[in-house]
Amino acid sequence: MRTLICGSLAYDTIMVFKDRFKNHLLPDQLHILNVAFLVPDMRREFGGCAGNIAYGMKLLGADPVIMATVGDDFEPYSARLRTLGLLSPYVRPIPGTYTAQAFITTDLDDNQITAFHPGAMNHSHENNAALADVELAIIAPDGREGMLAHAQQLSERGIPFMFDPGQGLPMFNGEELLAFIRRAAYVTVNDYEARLLQERTGEKIEDLARNVKAFIVTLGGKGSVIYHGGREVGVPCVQAEQVLDPTGCGDAYRAGLLYGIGRGLDWEVTGRIASLMGAIKVARRGAQNHTTDPDSLRHAFRNHFGFDMD
Repeated sequence: MRTLICGSLAYDTIMVFKDRFKNHLLPDQLHILNVAFLVPDMRREFGGCAGNIAYGMKLLGADPVIMATVGDDFEPYSARLRTLGLLSPYVRPIPGTYTAQAFITTDLDDNQITAFHPGAMNHSHENNAALADVELAIIAPDGREGMLAHAQQLSERGIPFMFDPGQGLPMFNGEELLAFIRRAAYVTVNDYEARLLQERTGEKIEDLARNVKAFIVTLGGKGSVIYHGGREVGVPCVQAEQVLDPTGCGDAYRAGLLYGIGRGLDWEVTGRIASLMGAIKVARRGAQNHTTDPDSLRHAFRNHFGFDMD
């Protein structure tokens, strides 16, 4: 399926603090927090949820179409997307703005502190998802007004979409979140977001899951759970070759989900593909530096799970 990826394109500045945050945060002094972390390792990467998800799908031979808003500093990223075959007419420049930027500091326990400048992302509502010629979509973290508008536009067009609120979840109240879920075909959140979603809506995950074809909750090292058709499908975690960088792991997982949905695979297989994609990503630095291809993925899938993925 041709899949629309609505979300951010961003530059990620990633820094590594060679200690643990908890050693420098005093619980009784948090009200006057003033800390500085020495970060001798720093690099700039291409990121943003839309870019990361589309990159993962492209590796698998899928057909992702990015919809995002970008700033005056986008040319290096534009050149990369052009090389990858991912630059689309729905990547809209917003003059006088910066492309969204994340400044991420990671400690030795893989905890992260992130500062995020939305920039052009705040204009995401200027893109119209109804204009895209696609069969499937995902609404990933983006500008608030854009996420609301794209959900309505896709719903009115009858295009099934996955709602992935991510770090954007706190922008919405309970009624807005329920409206997203009722319009969506699929929902995916991590365990923290699942708890927050239940608090905001006043409904349990099992009840929310009845509104969609599948409700996916990732659990970190414990794998993930897919609520589907009144039952729970447990998905095991795949052990990575090495854990170098968690940035973009969730987006790689979502790329696997969309790939499986697009191919009509069952949820036991789709969830395992997603888990495998997350493990492949976490073993490489940056959100878009991991590599695989359909044949390599099939081989790895059989090695890990003992059966064929299709």
